[in-house]
Amino acid sequence: MKIYTLHKTQNLPISLERAWEFLTYPQNLKTITPDYMGFNIESGADRPMYAGQIIQYMVTPVLGIKTKWVSEITHVIDHNYFVDEQRFGPYALWHHKHFLKEIEGGVQMEDIIDYKLPLGFIGQMVHPILVKPKLEEIFNYRTQKLEELFGTYK
Repeated sequence: MKIYTLHKTQNLPISLERAWEFLTYPQNLKTITPDYMGFNIESGADRPMYAGQIIQYMVTPVLGIKTKWVSEITHVIDHNYFVDEQRFGPYALWHHKHFLKEIEGGVQMEDIIDYKLPLGFIGQMVHPILVKPKLEEIFNYRTQKLEELFGTYK
């Protein structure tokens, strides 16, 4: 069983309060997700994140195949971190930790995603040619979009 980890950090020239407000409002996830993914929240995003919240999405990650994704927000420590875990969707495991901390002149966002692909050996074979590049592309898009919205950290 191979578990992969994606680790990203980004600094933004905004307050911790503003970052927390934006990132914990589920509707904003659509703003920082590439349009081609057809990201659409179906339910559970009517309030800021809280532990136990279930959010249902439809997403088209590859080959035009629509996929249902259900996430649970399992942990929330106000203005510090939150965790979402896939309950149903394309991964055998998806555990995404979002950390925020104040830094001089802004805030640092840190994402740590532990994930496992389905289909055993076949999943491991497609990871380097399909899954890993797609995740990198999605997080690069997010980085660009957040800089467009909030500016570049100097």
